[in-house]
Amino acid sequence: MSKIIVALDFDSPKKALDFLATTKKEVEWVKIGLELFSAAGPAFIQEVKKQGFKVFLDLKFFDIPNTVLGAVKSVLTLKIDMLSLHLLGGKEMVTQALRAKEIYPPCIFLGVTLLTSLDKNSLVWPEKRNLEEVVLDLAQKGNTWKIDGIVCSPWEVETLKKHLPHLVFVTPGIRLEKTSDDQKRVLSPKEASQKGSDFLVIGRPITRSKDPVQVLKKIKKELGEA
Repeated sequence: MSKIIVALDFDSPKKALDFLATTKKEVEWVKIGLELFSAAGPAFIQEVKKQGFKVFLDLKFFDIPNTVLGAVKSVLTLKIDMLSLHLLGGKEMVTQALRAKEIYPPCIFLGVTLLTSLDKNSLVWPEKRNLEEVVLDLAQKGNTWKIDGIVCSPWEVETLKKHLPHLVFVTPGIRLEKTSDDQKRVLSPKEASQKGSDFLVIGRPITRSKDPVQVLKKIKKELGEA
């Protein structure tokens, strides 16, 4: 059964903490991305961990290998539960980052393939393959480099799961209804779960709703949790 990760898409720690105060009975995992981390910093992660939430730090590390290793070591001291590396950073970057696992507490290292905001026309290089083939190629490389899991859109997760069933699959691009926003490759929670997603990252459909608790309960019911 897929687990829900609530993306804390807020621009201040107060807004995020207020949200968690009203939804904490329904939330186990949260995702902290660039916007909130830039506004709140490591202290916010420490507070969220103190309150008992599991944290997916989604900064999509992508830099020279030594810089990424240093950054990963820093965030792992916060006892986060999951973090993301961009697979386009290459073998050396990923393998260097994974060295930190030998020193710090257990954490799931995820390889980001292609952002869910992209379609084939968005790619900055000429590409004859379809997006699913590109994503599979990146995921297979990440598997060879000993990554723990993959971040991909729900469109590709079924194919990837068949080829790499031992990996953890995390899928953003989850929508409760048809919308026109910056996400292109999207599915509903139930559809993504049926295709094999282990974790569903859901942000705006929950955080911007008038009653996030009821939205969470509805999603859990759809997934068979309640």
